[in-house]
Amino acid sequence: MRYAYAITSALLLGGATATLALQPGTAQVAQNEPGAIQAVAPRAGAPMSFADMVAKLQPAVVNISTKQSITVKQQANPFAGTPFEGFFGQFGGQAGPQPQKREGASLGSGFLISPDGYIVTNNHVIAPGAAGASVDSITVTLNDRKEYTAKVVGRDETSDLAVLKIEGANLPFVRFGDSSRARPGDWVLAIGQPFGLSSTVTAGIVSAVHRVTGQGGANDRFIQTDAAINQGNSGGPMFDMNGNVIGINSQIYSQSGGNIGIGFAIPAEDAKPIIDRLMKGQKIERGYLGVQIGGPVTDDVAASLGIPKGQGEIIAKVEPNGPAAKAGLRAFDVVTKVNGQAVTPEQTLSYLVANVQPNARVQLEVLRNGKPLSLTATAATRPSNEQLAASMGDGSDAFPDNDDDAQATPTAGGGLGLTVQALTPAIARAINVDPSTQGVVIAAVDPSSDAASKLKRGDVISAINGTPVRSAADVQQIVAAAKAAGRPQVLAQITRGRIADRLMPLRIK
Repeated sequence: MRYAYAITSALLLGGATATLALQPGTAQVAQNEPGAIQAVAPRAGAPMSFADMVAKLQPAVVNISTKQSITVKQQANPFAGTPFEGFFGQFGGQAGPQPQKREGASLGSGFLISPDGYIVTNNHVIAPGAAGASVDSITVTLNDRKEYTAKVVGRDETSDLAVLKIEGANLPFVRFGDSSRARPGDWVLAIGQPFGLSSTVTAGIVSAVHRVTGQGGANDRFIQTDAAINQGNSGGPMFDMNGNVIGINSQIYSQSGGNIGIGFAIPAEDAKPIIDRLMKGQKIERGYLGVQIGGPVTDDVAASLGIPKGQGEIIAKVEPNGPAAKAGLRAFDVVTKVNGQAVTPEQTLSYLVANVQPNARVQLEVLRNGKPLSLTATAATRPSNEQLAASMGDGSDAFPDNDDDAQATPTAGGGLGLTVQALTPAIARAINVDPSTQGVVIAAVDPSSDAASKLKRGDVISAINGTPVRSAADVQQIVAAAKAAGRPQVLAQITRGRIADRLMPLRIK
């Protein structure tokens, strides 16, 4: 993710469109066109100018800058412990690792939400900009150029929100609005300091609501806008035409680093409850089931499992002894509802579960082998981003050419264009997978197969269509059963290095 100037995930923005047939100079649908969509009068037309509203709102929008430092270790004395140790400093070196501080800065935006100085911004605006860096001070500059030193009241990395406090009284402030009422086509204003240009105002419309960017996680749901947002706008407000904050500008999609009309704001309906808790000094806790999600039920997934497409999200892995495992949820189950709310592309399983309080009961509606099932889990507390990331690692291309511990000869994997063999401890060590992993390892991939663009030598297949595989014969049997059932492909559970349990549809040759 590139905060304030780009995100790494490309969005699929295509969709069906409808054309309104309008009479010239009117807002009426042409009545002589059968089936034409009936137009409705807009709630509010475009104003002649936004200036009056901006004049009232601008004083509450602030510039935020941080001073950061990073400690850099100088080169150690290569002659340490030798008779030449004393010569190192004479040639420009230091006598040992000498910490050196370097200063840096970051710029962003924010807005006052109370007359006594509470300020909302993005967490990444005030976070250290590099590994090993620390934030030494935070300065808030108001529209009248008065500067204040701010302290951090609370921050939440997962939602990318933070609350600051400056000492003041009778300060200008703005209020949150109801983002749940925002509709595509509504006018919005953004105020911030793109590229350090303070008090910059841009206007646009709501392009989409509940936009999932593909980053995953508990808070991947945004208001999309075409109002110009650039580096430095992060943390600034998105206003509706009533002058209320309905979003907090956070990211843009860009391949160049500049605005191309696709920006994202954290909806007020999601942000305000978190901000209220941060202001009270409370810790932000989210629900957690202990599952790895394989993604939505796409055409490929549906065809592999013989289930309807577009319903819910499929489970790739269930954490042993976690809440989901205790409730009876399994890999390859498809979760369609959480507490009666449908799992959709706009309302993901991660989002729904994260908004459940820890220790609360979670009712899950599930499809297992195409049959409906109801399960009840008790939510745990979601680990931090660092804890979740610690369980993942980089994949490895390593694969043993000579494995003395190999107990099986590579064998064709029945119609998938793969040559596989049993996973042994020695192979597991060589390809850097968890020693407890079970399955078959890919020894070769047919370049003409569908698998060639998805898998590679050293990948491990643990299960196919929900059935564990431990040998080439297991693979052949499952693929044969899928062919007999008229399915054109299967869904394989893949481990690559420490990246475990991805679900991959594979077309049968």
